Amino acid sequence: MQASLNGPELSELIQGYWRVSEWSLSPQERLTFLKQHVDLGITTVDHADIYGDYSCEQLFGEALRLDRSIRNRIEIVTKCNIKLLSEKHPGRKVKHYDSSADHIRHSVDNSLSRLGVEHIDILLLHRPDMLMDADEVASVFTELEKAGKVKHFGVSNFTPYQFDLLQSRLSSPLVTNQVEINPVNFSVAEDGTLDQLQQYRVHPMAWSCLAGGEIFTRSDTQAERIRVTLDGIKEEVGAASIDQVIYAWVRRFPSKPLAIVGSGSIERVKSAIESLKLNLSREQWYKIWTTAKGCEVP
Repeated sequence: MQASLNGPELSELIQGYWRVSEWSLSPQERLTFLKQHVDLGITTVDHADIYGDYSCEQLFGEALRLDRSIRNRIEIVTKCNIKLLSEKHPGRKVKHYDSSADHIRHSVDNSLSRLGVEHIDILLLHRPDMLMDADEVASVFTELEKAGKVKHFGVSNFTPYQFDLLQSRLSSPLVTNQVEINPVNFSVAEDGTLDQLQQYRVHPMAWSCLAGGEIFTRSDTQAERIRVTLDGIKEEVGAASIDQVIYAWVRRFPSKPLAIVGSGSIERVKSAIESLKLNLSREQWYKIWTTAKGCEVP
């Protein structure tokens, strides 16, 4: 279950750990969960320095330290450049972005320490920074790669112009753009983001595939329409849940997004893996699209 176009070998689904601080698992239980999804073929894990108020990488690292051999079976993705307001940083007055070389360098060292690993497989800039100096970022990326601290680099939530700006300064390709893709928000399919990634043969990583649960909880007419359509297609394709239909819909884009699964339940993870067997027809795919839009295509 591996995917690679222009970059490292990653699993077709990615396990997200942004909520691991909410899972109430012991270090051993975290390790067990990690081994379970790795054995099932999900070997790529997604982090960010800020997740869980700067705690999730540490919690993951505690599990890794119980069995260091598992490190050789996984690809670690993490992100940096958001500075949160936090009790851990009492001098900070405004949430903001920082893509300076000093901050990126410091963030990487902190992530390596918290995770307890010698290198990060993919480092992403978490959000577009209006004050990003592309030459400065390129310089620190080269430094981190030469030091063996980071193997590959990418971005998250970047527009095509922002992606191209940074890429223009780099000798190695950016390996992904992690963006939101779901039947409620698919603006990246219309603003050129996914077209650009298909052009460059780069897999996007898709976050919030289930719209943070909004598809299931919202009571507005759009959400209600989408649920009815998803339920109908679920019956047509023999899916066990509308979650599986959503993952299949996200993965149907020709840029072949790698969907991030955020659940800490191994049963939900197994359900997501079953979605890899589903193939939506063009008509089924567009039915979800037009349902979300509330009108037919032109």
